[in-house]
Amino acid sequence: MRPYDGRVEQEVWSSFTHDPRHAEHAGLRASDADRDVVRDVLVEAYADGRLDREEFDARSAAAAAARTLGDLPALLEGLVAATSGALTPLGSDGLSILTPVQIEERAVAKWREERRSAALGFVFASVITWTIWAAVMFGGFPWPLFVMLGTGINAVKTAASRDELVARERRRLEKRQRKALGLPWKPDEAQE
Repeated sequence: MRPYDGRVEQEVWSSFTHDPRHAEHAGLRASDADRDVVRDVLVEAYADGRLDREEFDARSAAAAAARTLGDLPALLEGLVAATSGALTPLGSDGLSILTPVQIEERAVAKWREERRSAALGFVFASVITWTIWAAVMFGGFPWPLFVMLGTGINAVKTAASRDELVARERRRLEKRQRKALGLPWKPDEAQE
């Protein structure tokens, strides 16, 4: 992830289901996706050296235990500006109104995250199964190859399906934005 400038800060806040900085949203229950946004920022901050291990652990535990959206902004204090001079207007459900460039950037970022997740799943599953195999039945049938095949196919498919996955995420974001603004459906959305 790039350093947090105003645009990226806005992307962070608009990644929540509802902007947790707004008083009317503070009492809403936080979703797993909302907690994941905080976790992702904390991981980046720790990787960049902006948080030490103790503070990372404390903030991560607080994020996992957060019940409402109002609990989340304090966990990002000092990492992402609470206010930005370039906030975009909000739709009726609190979602930011995104430009086509921002929608494209988010769609590509979503594909990159899916690609990274698939690759990490491949590596993690491979390491675990080969470790189990080596500890329990070294020299026997190499069954971890089947796990590698399954997770490898998913990783390759995700990496190769860039255009399709970006287009699907772009449509989802556009649809969500139109719904937030109360705009009518496009005829080609009936397929989704």
